[in-house]
Amino acid sequence: MSLESMAERSVELFTKCTGKSPRWIVAAPGRVNLIGEHTDYNDGFVLPMALERYTLMAGDRNSDQQVTLHSMTTGESATFPIRTRVQKGEPKWSNYVRGVIAGFQARKRKVAGFDAVIESSVPFGGGLSSSAALEVAAATLLEEMTGERLPPLDKALLCQKAEHDFPGVPCGIMDQFTSILAQADHAILLDCRSRTTEPVPMCDPAITVLLINTNVRHALANGEYAQRRAQCETAARSMGVPALRDASNKDLTKAKLEPIIARRARHVITENERTCEMAQALRAADWEGVSQLMYASHASLRDDYQVSCRELDAVVEIAQAIGEKNGMIGCRMTGGGFGGCAVSLVKTEAVASITKQMDERYEKRTGIQATIFSSRPAAGARVLVS
Repeated sequence: MSLESMAERSVELFTKCTGKSPRWIVAAPGRVNLIGEHTDYNDGFVLPMALERYTLMAGDRNSDQQVTLHSMTTGESATFPIRTRVQKGEPKWSNYVRGVIAGFQARKRKVAGFDAVIESSVPFGGGLSSSAALEVAAATLLEEMTGERLPPLDKALLCQKAEHDFPGVPCGIMDQFTSILAQADHAILLDCRSRTTEPVPMCDPAITVLLINTNVRHALANGEYAQRRAQCETAARSMGVPALRDASNKDLTKAKLEPIIARRARHVITENERTCEMAQALRAADWEGVSQLMYASHASLRDDYQVSCRELDAVVEIAQAIGEKNGMIGCRMTGGGFGGCAVSLVKTEAVASITKQMDERYEKRTGIQATIFSSRPAAGARVLVS
């Protein structure tokens, strides 16, 4: 569904729920990470791009001194008071918005009661940052309501803190940063320590980004994420460095780490190297190099970091079997792991053929129907109606 069609639907539902048209409509994109997985919370490098998949919020103030949210995705509503500091509550998805409002309140921004409708085309639980898109959309709406724009970095940090404090997910900065600062037709090489970005052109119409959603999400994902983060911190302390960003393969060889801790560290160290090399390969249109880096990243995530699963492995194995001669450049899991999406770069002329083959072979191997879609690199959050 186009952004314009989503906006029209949002207006219709908002009018149905409140009896009036929304004053503001804002949109924030999801993101896909081309390479650089589990490096963000290790002060490393990531290479994401924003997707042409968005979370929209249509809203207006009310006189009730409370917030009422209607989700078109879940079919649920949430209502909570705004007179005092907003607290966690049910339904769980509302905490992403509650946390952002609390962040504005902590900055002494006057937040009035409001009604909002939420519409999203970002797959939930697919590793494409549906949570960050909702947070950034909420922050963008609040900027319009309060009439005060936050500096982009402050806005990203506010949204990240909202996810830490309310849903309780210890995410890095990449998702929120990308949803805010992404540029059309570019990926972003983000240094997660300095929080500086470098645009990486992806303008070639002969190359398409193809996303394959496995449509599985294994329940252990959140607990394993926290465990991996703790293991990385253990590795960094043992090697005497502030973060694994500062460690080298030589340091790893010298260190006396437990085997499992060493494997986690090896993934992060080598993934940082691959991410910087990938940015260079994209600039040079070195598709053979891109291919090698994407498949090496997946192997490292599967074997050293152990965050893949059989469904993601199946997608990557099918991609390798299709091969570059048939238009498949490279493929890897993306996101936190244990399900969700794989990202691939393919020749545009082969998109239809590859989509058909992937769809058929994945279902034959797993018994699950994949969801497959393509995207150009999109721009970050924007105001559609003000």
